[in-house]
Amino acid sequence: MLQRFALADLTPMPWKNGGGTTREIVCQPPGAGMDGFDWRVSIASIAAAGPFSAFAGVDRMIMLLAGDGVHLRGDGVDHWLDTPLAPFAFSGDVALACNLLGGSSTDFNVMTRRGQRRAELRVLRAAGDVAAASAGVLLALGGAWQCTGRDGGTQACAAGSGMWWNGTEAWHAEPMADGAALIAVRIETEDR
Repeated sequence: MLQRFALADLTPMPWKNGGGTTREIVCQPPGAGMDGFDWRVSIASIAAAGPFSAFAGVDRMIMLLAGDGVHLRGDGVDHWLDTPLAPFAFSGDVALACNLLGGSSTDFNVMTRRGQRRAELRVLRAAGDVAAASAGVLLALGGAWQCTGRDGGTQACAAGSGMWWNGTEAWHAEPMADGAALIAVRIETEDR
């Protein structure tokens, strides 16, 4: 199952704790909500200092997309999220405080239910392969990409758009413009 999306079409909704907004790209299984998902990928806007929502039993990854960034602090965490497209992993169990490093920021978020799913997050800046996984997300930034599946079928992703899928899929990705970046998320099922 392959689903296309454009960031401009995603509706902002309030964070679990009301301290910011998020645009959900995918939440699985469908209808699971904020407390029952196996995996979730979203884009968040942070406009004010305050706490991050805690998600017990969830592993999180965050990556700055735009803006000045934030300083994250909590039990065992002291991280400056100020370098665009540099992933940072942390436990959703930790209550984090967030301070802005200037103006508002936008970040990319991946959450997986510990013991059920695990995620890999990387950024491609040149042609490369995205290995097969049980699910995943591709998002083009700064320029278009052409992604070719194992079956030879191609999918074009304009800047600010992408696709997500459930079911094993692998891709070869080629940038169509200088300066293009492709966010690649692979979701694997954990052995129980």
